[in-house]
Amino acid sequence: MVRQAATFVIYVFDIHMSTDSDPDDAARRKGTAELLVLAQLEVRARHGYEIGREIERRSDGRVVFQIASLYPVLYRLEGNGLITGQWVETPGQRRRRFYKLTSSGGKRLAQQRQSWGEFFEALRCAGGIKVA
Repeated sequence: MVRQAATFVIYVFDIHMSTDSDPDDAARRKGTAELLVLAQLEVRARHGYEIGREIERRSDGRVVFQIASLYPVLYRLEGNGLITGQWVETPGQRRRRFYKLTSSGGKRLAQQRQSWGEFFEALRCAGGIKVA
């Protein structure tokens, strides 16, 4: 029997656009997107499309981040001072906005990793999940 890996498509909604009545659920979605985006910027600056593709590549195609949902996240992170963006023009290509992590963004990424790590460990223990 061949087992296929699950693919998770992440649709990100701003907390104000959420139709769910559970604010904690909207906050979790927001936090997931934040962690994924900040992690892609840890080593170097990237443009939006590259961030989405890198998430998919790093997850071996199991996490697909909808690009149209990515830009509101980038704007929010930039507005909160967690990333900075700069327009770059390259001959023969269209202008792109490259984002990089700020020191505040690096601290937030560390906090997010700690928090998610604790959450995943709790799920593993409570759910009896075996890690290969």
